[in-house]
Amino acid sequence: MNHEHHSHHDCCIAERKAKAHTGHKKSSWNAAAHATLHCLTGCIIGETIGLMIGVTLGLHPYSSMLLATVLAYISGFSLTIFPLMKRAHLPFKSALKAIWLGEAISIGVMELVMNSVDYHMGGIRSGSVFNPLFWEALAFAIPAGYIAAFPVNLWLIGKEMKRCH
Repeated sequence: MNHEHHSHHDCCIAERKAKAHTGHKKSSWNAAAHATLHCLTGCIIGETIGLMIGVTLGLHPYSSMLLATVLAYISGFSLTIFPLMKRAHLPFKSALKAIWLGEAISIGVMELVMNSVDYHMGGIRSGSVFNPLFWEALAFAIPAGYIAAFPVNLWLIGKEMKRCH
């Protein structure tokens, strides 16, 4: 069994057990925490690469944030869609249809907050990835993105628009 299948399997088993023992509310919180962490992983990859490219090339902050957001969507969707295709034996189009709305909303909220924090702290205007401000701003943006996206994922899971990955 590969890692993606194993982690999804464990998460969904944990979700079912939690529902059986503690009720739906607690299992939704656990699923939202897992889904938000999963989303954050994809966002960190795209965000960091995009901001590093933008700052290194001296792009305008808005161009850097756009690049970071596009790459966050690509990496976030990739971390969800390809394991789903493999696990459920779905073609790309079917897998995308199954996950696009929940992922788009979650990543969008996370990216909006992460880019805002980074911009206001000056990391994106730091001039170099070797400037500690670049990494300090990113270090604050990451938990801010998680905190902002958690209630969104909790709502999406409650509305059955997103599931445990």
